[in-house]
Amino acid sequence: MINMPISQQQLDLWLADLNLIADISSCKATLLTWSAVGELSCLLCSDAVVENEIQAILTQLSGGKAINANSTTASPAFTADRYSKDHAAQNTTIQDKRVSLSEPISQSPLEVSQHGTFLSSSQLSTLVGKAELITDTQLHPAWCTCTPVGSLIFISLAWPSETNFGFLCFYHNDPQGIDGKTFQLAKLVGESIQRQLADILHQYNAAESLNRGTPNHIDVIDLQSFIDSFDEHIWMKNTDGIYTLCNRSVEQAWAKSRSEIIGRTDVELFGADAADIYLEGDRFAIESGTPIIVAECLEGAEPKQHLWLETLKLPTFNATGDFAGVIGMTRNISKHKAVEDQLTLATNVFKHSFEGVVVTDRHGNITDVNGAYFEITGYTREELLGQNPRILSSGRHDKTFFDTLWNTLLINGKWNGEIWNRRKNGAIFPQNISISTIYDEVGDIRYFVAVFADISAQKQNEAQLTHLAYFDPLTQLPNRMKFMMQLKQEVRRAKQLNLQLATVMIDVDLFKHINDSFGHSIGDEMLVELAKRLRSQVEEQDVLSRIGGDEFVVLITDINSGEEATLATNQLRQVFDQPFIVSTGDHLRLTASMGVSLYPNDGQDADTLLRNADAAMYCAKNDGRNNYAFYTESLTQLSLEHLKLQSALYGAIEQNALYLMYQPKLDLVTRKTVGFEALLRWHDPQLGLISPAVFIPIAEKVGLIHDIGLWVLETACRQGMRWLRDGKYFGRIAVNVAGQQLQRSSFVDDVKRVLAETGLPAKHLELEVTESVMMQNPEVAIRDLKRLGDLGIELSVDDFGTGYSSLNYLKKLPIHKLKIDQSFVRDIPFDTNNTAIAKAVIALGHALKLDIVAEGVETQEQADFLLQNHCDQAQGYLFSRPQLPQDLDKFLS
Repeated sequence: MINMPISQQQLDLWLADLNLIADISSCKATLLTWSAVGELSCLLCSDAVVENEIQAILTQLSGGKAINANSTTASPAFTADRYSKDHAAQNTTIQDKRVSLSEPISQSPLEVSQHGTFLSSSQLSTLVGKAELITDTQLHPAWCTCTPVGSLIFISLAWPSETNFGFLCFYHNDPQGIDGKTFQLAKLVGESIQRQLADILHQYNAAESLNRGTPNHIDVIDLQSFIDSFDEHIWMKNTDGIYTLCNRSVEQAWAKSRSEIIGRTDVELFGADAADIYLEGDRFAIESGTPIIVAECLEGAEPKQHLWLETLKLPTFNATGDFAGVIGMTRNISKHKAVEDQLTLATNVFKHSFEGVVVTDRHGNITDVNGAYFEITGYTREELLGQNPRILSSGRHDKTFFDTLWNTLLINGKWNGEIWNRRKNGAIFPQNISISTIYDEVGDIRYFVAVFADISAQKQNEAQLTHLAYFDPLTQLPNRMKFMMQLKQEVRRAKQLNLQLATVMIDVDLFKHINDSFGHSIGDEMLVELAKRLRSQVEEQDVLSRIGGDEFVVLITDINSGEEATLATNQLRQVFDQPFIVSTGDHLRLTASMGVSLYPNDGQDADTLLRNADAAMYCAKNDGRNNYAFYTESLTQLSLEHLKLQSALYGAIEQNALYLMYQPKLDLVTRKTVGFEALLRWHDPQLGLISPAVFIPIAEKVGLIHDIGLWVLETACRQGMRWLRDGKYFGRIAVNVAGQQLQRSSFVDDVKRVLAETGLPAKHLELEVTESVMMQNPEVAIRDLKRLGDLGIELSVDDFGTGYSSLNYLKKLPIHKLKIDQSFVRDIPFDTNNTAIAKAVIALGHALKLDIVAEGVETQEQADFLLQNHCDQAQGYLFSRPQLPQDLDKFLS
């Protein structure tokens, strides 16, 4: 924009014209001007103008960008006095505007054309002196958002050089409030202001020429020689865009002689595409009336070969103030651009880095900090500048630490490590910091730069991970890993001081029943409470740990004898004396089996002590639970044997080490064979013959019982088919079913599949299930046993009387036989208790219309007693031991 003072007298005349037209037409009037920085503001306005109306017009004519009519960058303050008296004396300075050719050159505000569209400043010159009448803004596509104004006239004003001056506006709040008469009067005022602008410019230029004086031609060299002395490219175009002047640098850069340049346009020299870019810069300089700088990048084959040019373009005027053309001066700024880019990058990195950055001088006083630094520390920039970083000292590091830091920094030029500092609010926080020394050109220290990251969250995460790695999340007790670390440490200490230790393994008895009956949440409540109780029973120096679901272990330190270990173990058992009151209100009781190993007698390292305490605990379980046992060497041997059996059992089926023997079942009255019980046997090539009482529990524990049970069922059914094909009658083959088999949802389908694959009729199969297995989940057992009975399979309750049968459920079970356990048959008829139990079972079974089978019959007296008391069937050594199939011919008819 042209920097031109306008007198107070002239402003008063313009204001008088505005008020005159406003009074005649019953409207409002305002004169808007462009500032030197390209912002539209209110210069003058009539009496009745309201601020929000001017604000709406300013926003509309500025292309929708909101402008504050009272802002310091807009017009003088909008007051009831209509304009500021200081405005006449205000001379806005001409400012250079640098634009990139990759962006729109025109950053000036927009105006509304006669068709309501927005135009760039490069097109405003076409509207100079033109006016538009809008009778209803709400019907106009561009002005419909300008709600305070109903109708208006706006006239574009410009200096004689076609540089934009502003707008003259007459408006009314209501639609149709402005008519054609007002439009004609407004145009007259606009033309008057336009002429007066030309007079102001001419008077100003004449005064300037007079003040400058006449040049001394004796001392002035010719213009061509003058511009040829510059390395920069210098040229001039006239008002038609034709080159009229250029220096030697232009000729060399463009590889053209002066005669080939002068008299031609950009289109003729460079083509239409390039010319459009150059001419756009010319237009921007002309319209703004100020010098502008255009930065241009000429791309090379590689980024390092890019050439950056900077062209200063400025409009020039003749002595009368008329526009005469555009002068241009171009220089190579590639080096400056590279430095500028580096500085910009460094500034942005410094400003936007998430890490705190602080710069100090050679004396350690802070000269600069970035935003992250004072965000982390809590200090403001003003509080930090000039201070020494020691104001953040936490007091956690001694003088030796800082002496070492500075010595390393001065010798190596850098230091990296962790430091604890203090925020402004007093909170201490850890930071990972790198300090570097910056030297000047002669090698002296100029600055120190420290970059640090607040690692509070990292430290917290590390602490949480450490806690998760070493502590049980439910009870917050040390876990197995932590316990083993502490146990190893205490073993080393005990060895040095010749002390004894006790390791007590605690396993809650039948805790699975709690989870199954009341749910895992109640189980967790009881474990938390148990942990608290155990903690209250151990000394501060002792270690309590939870190493499994319902397994705890206690390390008792500094004992002198086994008696002290016994006393401590009994104290631990006392925590189970009181019931556990859970959130449901139930009072539940727990018992535990405990195993104790002593250092150094039962082991001299942590692993051995824990393993032997575990072995002792299992010994206590086998002795009936709710007890404790000390470790002995025999327990280790039992564990080793158990491990050997477990390993061998995995390959027993594949190695054909399993086989079946069959024991006959006879009718006590007729002594005829009514069936056989299939009995599993295992002969391992290395371990020899192994009792079912030994390997069946192992198979159940390691999860092999289902596969072994299916093998027994298939083998027995195939044997039955061979007997049937040979014409041998055998009644039914009885197969024992383990609890884990019956609990599987697929068990009934497995039995159906085996019968189908082997071809054995269901009437020749009997399944024996213990009463304890059926009582674990009686509803499911009743359902599945009924499905098996519907197939024609006979069902027996094995070992009756040894479990905890519910007679209510027993009468619902779809069973056919009760088998009296051999423990009740033994010593009858001489043991009165056993005889009474046997009679009761027989009577109960017959009352339920069940057949009664006695197991383990070995003497004639036992057989006679059972017969006299109406027992139906029997099996035992009196009749036959279990035999291989080929040895049973005498029992097959």
